[in-house]
This record gives sequence, structure tokens and C-alpha cells, in this order.
Amino acid sequence: MIAHKEQRVGIFIDIQNLYHSAKNLYNARVNYKELIRHLLAGRKLIRAIAYVVKSEGVGDVAVTGGVARREERREQGLSSEGSFFEALKQAGLELRTKDLQIYPGGMKKADWDVGMAVDSIRTAPGLDTIILVTGDGDFIPLVDYLRWGLGREVEVAAFSRTASSKLKEVADRFTGIEDIPRSLIKK
Repeated sequence: MIAHKEQRVGIFIDIQNLYHSAKNLYNARVNYKELIRHLLAGRKLIRAIAYVVKSEGVGDVAVTGGVARREERREQGLSSEGSFFEALKQAGLELRTKDLQIYPGGMKKADWDVGMAVDSIRTAPGLDTIILVTGDGDFIPLVDYLRWGLGREVEVAAFSRTASSKLKEVADRFTGIEDIPRSLIKK
């Protein structure tokens, strides 16, 4: 399918996946406004959902102008995490949040895979194109279902070096976030 301005697009962003990849690979932070603008490519945005984990006290992250970074924000009366979430909203993202689970023994779990899958399937009837912003290979069955079961175009955007090669292969289009101008801001 060729992108055209009347295409209805839904964007589903795995924030944890992007944050850690940007930090570990490029010592950078993601500019979500620029990322969304590039992925839309002039098409109609129907939904843009960011999946985040509340982890106040585990490590704070803040965002300014749609760009994530670690810092203290107490002087403004907002926690770093609260500032991060607010900036995501200002970047045009609808937030889905859940608490970080900490198990006896210290193991931590923060996973939105099922939530992203359910939301993308649930919204698919009103979309022409679904953009999954994650490199997680666990989404391969979802991509297959959206493409072959529901007839939707599925694009994947992620960092090329950490994205599942099979996920890149099964998507209709893959975009390397590191190749998008102004999507990364060095710390």
C-alpha cells in the first residue's frame, strides 16, 4: 500500500523499549513529536498511544518538548516521571499506564505487550495502517494477524540494531528510528 494523505493511521509506542534502546545504543533520548511527525508522513492520525510503566522511586525520567531525559523536577512541583508523562501527552500521545511489579527477591516486571496487541486489534477496524513502535519480536504473531487476518498494513519503527530481524521481515515497512532526522537528541 502506498501512503496517501487520506490513510487512517494508528501508532502504538512501547516507551520502555524506545527509552532503553536510545539510552544504551546512542546515549540519547527520543524526540516523540518528531518521531510521530515522520511516521505519519502527512497521513491522518486516528490514535497515538504510548505504553508506560509507573516506576516512581525506581528511577525518574523527564521529558521536555517531547524529549525524554533523566533529571530532577521537584522545583516545579512535578515528579520527573510526572513531567515525562505530561510531555508525552503534549507530544500528542494518549497514555496507557501500569505500575511496575516488584516481586519478592527483587525481580521487576514491566510489560505492555498484551495491552498493545489488544488495543491495536480493537482499533484496527477504523484504521488503514497500524504502526507498532517497538523492536520486540513477541509482536510477530500480532503483525501476521493484523496483515493477513484483518487486511491492515502494518509498519514497524524501532532501532535497527536491537529490533528483531524477523519482525522487520514480516512488517509491510520497517523504519529505523536512528535514520529519522531529529528523532534522537544526544544527552
